[in-house]
Amino acid sequence: MASPYLVLDNVCVELDGKQILRDISLTIARREFVCVIGTSGGGKTTLLRTIAGLLPAASGAITLGGRAVTGPSPRAALVFQHFGLFPWKTVRSNIVYGPRVQGRPVDQALVRRMLEALRLSAVADYYPAQLSGGMKQRVGIARALVAEPEMLLLDEPFSALDAITRESLQNEVLRLWEANDTMTALQVTHDIDEALLMADRVLVVSGPPGRITYEMTVDLPRPRGSLQIRAHPDYPRLRKLLWDSLSDPVAEPAPASARGHARPGTAPLPEAT
Repeated sequence: MASPYLVLDNVCVELDGKQILRDISLTIARREFVCVIGTSGGGKTTLLRTIAGLLPAASGAITLGGRAVTGPSPRAALVFQHFGLFPWKTVRSNIVYGPRVQGRPVDQALVRRMLEALRLSAVADYYPAQLSGGMKQRVGIARALVAEPEMLLLDEPFSALDAITRESLQNEVLRLWEANDTMTALQVTHDIDEALLMADRVLVVSGPPGRITYEMTVDLPRPRGSLQIRAHPDYPRLRKLLWDSLSDPVAEPAPASARGHARPGTAPLPEAT
């Protein structure tokens, strides 16, 4: 396994006097893709925003690349569920916002590659109001990638899209991540099938307050595509494990030593064939 990159040590988060996350301990390796699933209200988005430095932890510690997370960092880029685009900026201006606000030179070759890869070249001078939902989400993804983050954080980036656009973007994000030699990714999703497609590991967060109640390694081959993954013989069993973990979460999280495997009290992870 690659060296640890993101480490959370007993992180608790409180908002308006209520505990939203409780004792979250987690290690994600460099270049790993991890998905977080769970029912509504469990604190998944709060977890992502805390890692991004947008919300403070009440207790515990978070390190990214060995450095403490105390606020937003150019090392992490967050793709919001509802696009988060600046309506007064063109597609191109939205995409280059990250490096410009950080005072870094814009890699125009990278901008062109992202425009081409995400099929945005023809609308580069359009404004968000002129775009479809799928195009807006592609702009948000391109903006995150042009910032060249070490940590890509995705907050349900495909949930508002139609099925065809969602599957197309899932495959595009996977292809872009697989082509990057340094990027680590953490994605929040409600979709079990999406988690199995995207992730090396899947975490189930149950609450409130949110805590990790189940963890599973997705031992399916890469590179992946949605059609190939669904045809894999282990796919139905893996999906059932996650479904069962959402339907009947364990009362308390397992100790840190159990991380990376199915939690105690659950069916064992099947061997991939």
